[in-house]
Amino acid sequence: MNLKDKNAIITGGSQGLGEVIAERFLRAGANVLICARDATRLETTRQRLKAGASTGQRILADTCDVSNEAEVNALVTMAYSELGSIDVLVNNAGVYGPMGPTETVSFAEWQRAIEINLYGVLLPCRAVISHFKKARRGKIIILSGGGATNPLPNISSYAASKAAVVRLMETLAEELKPFGVDVNAIAPGALVTRLVDEVLAAGPEKVGAAFYEKNRKWKAEGATPLDLGARLAVYLASSESDGITGKLISAQWDPWTNLHRYREELAKSDIYCLRRIVPEDRGKKFE
Repeated sequence: MNLKDKNAIITGGSQGLGEVIAERFLRAGANVLICARDATRLETTRQRLKAGASTGQRILADTCDVSNEAEVNALVTMAYSELGSIDVLVNNAGVYGPMGPTETVSFAEWQRAIEINLYGVLLPCRAVISHFKKARRGKIIILSGGGATNPLPNISSYAASKAAVVRLMETLAEELKPFGVDVNAIAPGALVTRLVDEVLAAGPEKVGAAFYEKNRKWKAEGATPLDLGARLAVYLASSESDGITGKLISAQWDPWTNLHRYREELAKSDIYCLRRIVPEDRGKKFE
């Protein structure tokens, strides 16, 4: 999959999956601008990425709180100034937020997680959409999570925000379809990142015994490779996936390397979408 000379913004790009996505984009030939809130970690990552990049590739980094509209707008302005254009926006930045029964956690922390996970997707999208519309092309990729498709007891702000960003993705996909802009979300699978460490630190009393045990096992034995979600991001950023839009795609379970073969069928269906299930969908009829 070729991203040669394409320019991409990757939020939350200083560590974890965001860093691996940036590395994969560089390998595919793209120029990247990574952002995060920690300036020291961000610069360390930029230097590491630069060491493995090809001659002439641009690797930029800038601090940004993606929930802050002024900072996001400044980031996008800087990207266009330095790179000339933006072809891909990867919304990766996110947090788990407070852990524990919903009525017991800090509302301020609950609200802050919504700001980062939901507003932190909305604001970068808003900042690039007018440019993408004018160019009549563009790719927006949003990182979803387990809370989007299943209840996640004791981590309710994360679950609610991730479900919200998937419906936001579907809505933006419809709005931008006439302009040749594809908008999709990735379910990367269970990843061993700092979020696993946060769950283990919180303990089973706060996150629940079953979820704690899952994370303990992932930490000890490994889970979904970060590179799998990163390679899916490259696919969705490439011209090979043109016309695939409005979909939540699992890096681990879906045959995404071949989705372009089903482009027309996907465009007419609700496959890989969030939808209400009625009795008839399960072979039942309620009177």
